[in-house]
Amino acid sequence: LRWSPWSRPGVKALVTAGVFVTTLCNLRFFLNPSKRSEEDSKHREPLVILVWEWPSKQVPNVSRDVCHELYGIAGCQLTTERQLLHQADVVVFPHSRLQPGRNKLPKERLPGQNWVWVSLESPSNTRALAAWNQTFNWVMTYRQDSDIFIPYGKLVPNCSATVNIPEKTNLVSWVISNYHRTQKRAEVYRNLSRYLHVNIYGKANNKPLCKDCLLPTISKSKFYLAFENSIHRDYITEKLWRNSLLAGTVPVVLGPPRANYEQFVPADSFIHVNDFGSLEELATFLKTMNSSRYQQFFAWQRSFSVKLYTDWRERICAICTAYPRLPHGHLYPDLQSWFNS
Repeated sequence: LRWSPWSRPGVKALVTAGVFVTTLCNLRFFLNPSKRSEEDSKHREPLVILVWEWPSKQVPNVSRDVCHELYGIAGCQLTTERQLLHQADVVVFPHSRLQPGRNKLPKERLPGQNWVWVSLESPSNTRALAAWNQTFNWVMTYRQDSDIFIPYGKLVPNCSATVNIPEKTNLVSWVISNYHRTQKRAEVYRNLSRYLHVNIYGKANNKPLCKDCLLPTISKSKFYLAFENSIHRDYITEKLWRNSLLAGTVPVVLGPPRANYEQFVPADSFIHVNDFGSLEELATFLKTMNSSRYQQFFAWQRSFSVKLYTDWRERICAICTAYPRLPHGHLYPDLQSWFNS
């Protein structure tokens, strides 16, 4: 015999009682429509996100329902109008726009209002954090342990099952705008260039690439030096996502340890500088790689595509998605210690 929950003793009685209680609840709301309307209205109110100062120089129009229109995130209103401070559920403060001292911050924080500190820079390039102790409720960075995690890019599943490797005309390239001899990446480049030729583009070499020229130029190289300007946990920027993987070249990475990269991309999709005992060994590996071995680095394309995060509207809309699970009433007592950890 097929078992049915309806055959259990007492189940019908419980269901009947449940229907009765539900009827009473519905009748209560029917008799008190003002309360029902008030609760429904409150539920429908959008979450108001005030961006105190836009992170980039160009401020987009956010007067429309951009989170829903562009990213399918409902109930999320972005604004840059400071006069709406008293209506804001969340206030966003990009570190790049913060000045030491509190004279440009709101004079008070409304009860229940949460302030978010935002940065895509590494700790090595972030100054004056000590001034912001006991100021922010949440942090929004490239760090995976942030309250709101905003990576530079990620791999998203696809069903193409195809591999596309652009035609190659040279071995290694590097795009660099800010070259400082004291940086680790400058030291590694100088030593590596003793053993192989590197095609260098960017302001540092007086060969700037236009926006539409960048990927077509890099794609002609078999390998790309995805060297970060500083080495910190999770600090993996567009040098990997855009300049390497999206361009269709194999990244040679300098940054956090290999294990950290493997949290973001497959182990066989990149080459880590630290995989070799010397830069001479690395150069030999790159110069002597055969076609079959090279193609293995692109196996990830059969299952994934690269998604770049370049629009600050998308990043800030992500606050609404994360909002229900975020801790309320929490303050970062020492922002600098957290970021440098």
